Amino acid sequence: MEEHGFEKTKISDILKSKGKSDDGSWLWCTTEDSVYEAVKSMTHHNVGALVVVKPGEKSVAGIITERDYLRKIIVQGRSSKSTKVGDIMTEENKLITVTPDTKVLKAMQLMTDNRIRHIPVIGEKGMLGMVSIGDVVRAVVSEHREELDRLNAFIQGGY
Repeated sequence: MEEHGFEKTKISDILKSKGKSDDGSWLWCTTEDSVYEAVKSMTHHNVGALVVVKPGEKSVAGIITERDYLRKIIVQGRSSKSTKVGDIMTEENKLITVTPDTKVLKAMQLMTDNRIRHIPVIGEKGMLGMVSIGDVVRAVVSEHREELDRLNAFIQGGY
């Protein structure tokens, strides 16, 4: 995807707009939690994914998504109450991540190419947050709207 001068928004801008910062304020569960508890948390917070950490640590072990639940619990007839998150999560070595400096268009391309809807943001100090495809689309639309406003002002002589 070709990047234009006005497409400058970074993932850090999305995190700021969501109120997330370096304090680790993101939703998570542990590898030892039941899938039932993880899905209950996703439902309560109205999100489609949780970062998974190892018990007693803050380092990322993986991610659990609604898709993991559907494909690895429901379709296979497993019990969400007796299955641990660590058994069905997407593991860290398979995770696709971005940094705070990643351009939003690059993140959108990664998410589209890999058919994922949630992407963890990893900084120098570890996990910073998570962005969804909805967050990314909103940022791109907002940026394009601002550019259209600038172009309209220019055309109308108000630039």
